[in-house]
Amino acid sequence: MNKKNLVAKGRVYFVFAVFILISLLLISKLYLVQIVEGEFYSQRADRQHIRPTASIFDRGSIFFTTKDGEKINAATLKSGFKVAISPSLIIHPEDVFNNLSLYLAIPEESYLNHAEKIGDPYEEIARRVPYEIGQQIKDLNINGVSVIDENWRSYPGDELAAQTVGFVAYGDDDDIKGRYGLERQYEDILGRDHRNIFTNFFVEIFSEAAEALKDENSMEGSIVTTIEPEVQLFVDNELKTVRETWSPKKAGAIVMDPNDGAIRALSLSPNFDLNQFNLVSDPAIYKNDLIESVYEMGSIIKPLTLSVGLDVGAITPNSTYEDRGYISLNNKTIWNHDKKAHGVVSMQEVLNKSLNTGAGFVEQKMGNEIFADYMKKLFDQKTGVDLPNEAKSILYPNLSSNTDIEYVTASYGQGIAMSPISVIRALAALGNGGKLVTPHLVEQIEYDLGFSKDLDWPEPVSVFKPETSENITRMLVETVDTALRGGQFSLRNYSIAAKTGTAQIPKSYEAGYYDDRFLHSFFGYFPAYDPQFIIFLYQLEPVGGQYAADTLTEPFMNITKFLINYYSIPADRQNSNESIN
Repeated sequence: MNKKNLVAKGRVYFVFAVFILISLLLISKLYLVQIVEGEFYSQRADRQHIRPTASIFDRGSIFFTTKDGEKINAATLKSGFKVAISPSLIIHPEDVFNNLSLYLAIPEESYLNHAEKIGDPYEEIARRVPYEIGQQIKDLNINGVSVIDENWRSYPGDELAAQTVGFVAYGDDDDIKGRYGLERQYEDILGRDHRNIFTNFFVEIFSEAAEALKDENSMEGSIVTTIEPEVQLFVDNELKTVRETWSPKKAGAIVMDPNDGAIRALSLSPNFDLNQFNLVSDPAIYKNDLIESVYEMGSIIKPLTLSVGLDVGAITPNSTYEDRGYISLNNKTIWNHDKKAHGVVSMQEVLNKSLNTGAGFVEQKMGNEIFADYMKKLFDQKTGVDLPNEAKSILYPNLSSNTDIEYVTASYGQGIAMSPISVIRALAALGNGGKLVTPHLVEQIEYDLGFSKDLDWPEPVSVFKPETSENITRMLVETVDTALRGGQFSLRNYSIAAKTGTAQIPKSYEAGYYDDRFLHSFFGYFPAYDPQFIIFLYQLEPVGGQYAADTLTEPFMNITKFLINYYSIPADRQNSNESIN
């Protein structure tokens, strides 16, 4: 075969290959239009007969995940109808109202105001009409009354994890999108940007392919979260009890896997009904204070201070010091909470009795620079949790000061402020072998194109030696077994590592602290030497309870026992698997 024939034959093959490629792309596009997005375009076509400018609301779903891997709707679409009238086609408005009022709760005055707009061909009089009622109105076949398909955002859990899920609403840009929580964080995935079906196929096909290759996160889909709905519900109810008992301004809780950062519950009280978010009196309730606010945490920081001392060899678990009840530095004095001298005490007693002077002793033994370096590793960077507006810790000027007293104050959790999510992340390192994990809420994206992707979160970063983690865990277990409320909450079959915190609240407009306002906090993980869960609780300005041990021990233990039973966690003490009541 001569060269000319070979060239001609090659051109034929090339044209044929291009034809096949274009055919496959067209078939793929038709599949997307007719199958994947068929319902959307069908509803859009129906709507255009009535009101060409109307749009169909569409959005991906948010799922909770049960312990058995079942997906439960947290945010989805609900379908029904909207009812509209064309005033120019209605001859007897009162008769129409009498018929519609049998099915719709429409104020007559409001209806007549719409009906009197003779020049307007389209007046909406009812939205989110249930499917069955809409069908009954359709069957009336009233001239001038239109029943139009409508989708809207629905939250089956109502108040469940409200600040975490967030909601969809119109904003200043007159566009409907996620405004808080996961709805906002994953707007690029959940939102829908349906373009005109009649756009040039070739331009659309190749531009979409290029966009998908450039940024996979821009592809539309649904998100599957790590939130366990039964755990979330139990924690929500515990916080309601806390508020009923102690009347704090707010209370919050986080339940997390300390080994990988997967969050099982993220709860705030008060919360709100996501399906009626517009009815709240104070929009500040939408804010997720577990992520967006910082607090001086008090004594739950002491285990971190002791861990730094252990990690650098400044102390051992058996180290002691002479406790005089106070420390004076730079012409200032700090006291123990009881303002008592305790004589020669061990590091275990520092935790058991929550001694400020003990934390200060450890900080001074290691030195300001080492202490500050560790605290910066733990708190200076945001955690990277997948929720909007994460707050940055306030570590300065305390950890850049020229005076020793500022560092000592920070050693027991005053003068520095962190978000609850950053605190639970740091405290998790005490139980998981010394590693900082990335707290997160989404584990999988289900793309509308028909495939899913598991999200990869950053690998944990080591901040403490494994032996440091083991030593501080043993000390925190001893605190629960012997010191927390006299040891009465120790569990016979399970080891629990925990610590309370009672912090003074700084004054708003001047230096110093309030004498009668406190933040109570509590953290713990279990089974202590191979923890499956870490719990963090806090409440702001409780009334009637002096210390966190008084107000948060029962809620912590209630959640702990629930998790042990619900997940059938094996006992790690003795040879018993009996349930906890």
